[in-house]
Amino acid sequence: MKSTEIALATAPVEGLSIRNRLPGTVQDVSTGDAMASVRVTVEDGALTAAITKDAADDLSLSPGTPVVALIKSTEVALTAP
Repeated sequence: MKSTEIALATAPVEGLSIRNRLPGTVQDVSTGDAMASVRVTVEDGALTAAITKDAADDLSLSPGTPVVALIKSTEVALTAP
């Protein structure tokens, strides 16, 4: 899945159509002038979310911050074993 298609929340989100919600912990935050790359550890893996620097600042994201990764179902691909 594309990092630009992953949203992050630091609190429960209600009234949202996104059903794929993975609890995790921020591992690393790399910021540039406008964007931030946030590495999140989730059960059995990790993912990276590309969000705005302003959003990362507003959420006070730093290593150890608990988050929920929100992923639209159109971005999820299932594979058979």
